[in-house]
Amino acid sequence: MKAIKYIFFLLLIAIIGLAIYIAVQPNSFEVTRTKTINAPVPVVYNNVIDYKNWEAWSSWVEADPDMKITLPEKTLGIGGSYQWEDKDGVGTMKTTKAIPNETIHQKMQFADFPPSDITWTFKPNADGSTETTWTISGKDLPFGFKAFATFMGGMEQQIGPHYERSLEKLDSVLVADMKKYSITVNGVTEHSGGFYIFNSVSCKIPDMPKHVQQMMPKLGAYAMENNIKMAGAPFNYYHKWDEANNTVMFSCCIPTINKIVSTNPEILTGQLQSFKALKTTLKGDYKNLKEAWETTMKYITENGLETDENGPMLEAYTNDPMQHPNPADWTTEIYIALK
Repeated sequence: MKAIKYIFFLLLIAIIGLAIYIAVQPNSFEVTRTKTINAPVPVVYNNVIDYKNWEAWSSWVEADPDMKITLPEKTLGIGGSYQWEDKDGVGTMKTTKAIPNETIHQKMQFADFPPSDITWTFKPNADGSTETTWTISGKDLPFGFKAFATFMGGMEQQIGPHYERSLEKLDSVLVADMKKYSITVNGVTEHSGGFYIFNSVSCKIPDMPKHVQQMMPKLGAYAMENNIKMAGAPFNYYHKWDEANNTVMFSCCIPTINKIVSTNPEILTGQLQSFKALKTTLKGDYKNLKEAWETTMKYITENGLETDENGPMLEAYTNDPMQHPNPADWTTEIYIALK
């Protein structure tokens, strides 16, 4: 009997000691992880701000494929939310505040535990990647929550690895998504032609993107300063492409409604007559333009068409990369003149 009382007494001391240990644990917690995501800030922000994307990179979903995700009608932006249910209970997440391309603030409630604050911050790097920081914090923690956290090894151990894995998956998902592209040969069409302003250059083929980045903004600025209305998408007009000597001669062009009399010697005016052309559409990064041109030329050969050597070869950029930060959304139309 004495032995039983002694054991009971030791257990009581252990329980009291554990209770005291739990009680003196901090009344708040914070877990944060930072990762460089190899995508521009708007691409990362646009993914995270919409809960419909979370299942694709959530480490918790990866660890528990049976987790049930419920998406409401509104998942995007302030007021957007989602709910999940697993073996431990039901959780909800809601976006409470956001500054586009800078920060996102969310409130998380899981089971009967106190709510936690979630914060995302996005900082651009010089190489086009994004320093992404994900933080969860809580305060005024009750005894039960601290007991749960203690027995589970602490919030750092419970959440930290999941944040790390989720950020790794987010990076992989976005990099893969930005590489998506499609090439569609639309067929023979009639290009309407029209007036345009332009500037021209001859250069080595690898230097062409650098010149485009300098020339197109000058044309756009001239058009805005002189209230010139654009009549369509800006385009490149290829006059000569010499693979053997690695050189190209081309013009950057902006279509206009009327003929423009330029007051700037660097800005010239041209006119395209309507012409028969084979049209191809590339949806995706400009890095895939070489394949798009090769696909177009192959189609011409295989279908018995004949190019007009004196006719235009155009590359029209139908949407603005500044408005569409994900390269997978860029759209380019190729027109090759046919006889």
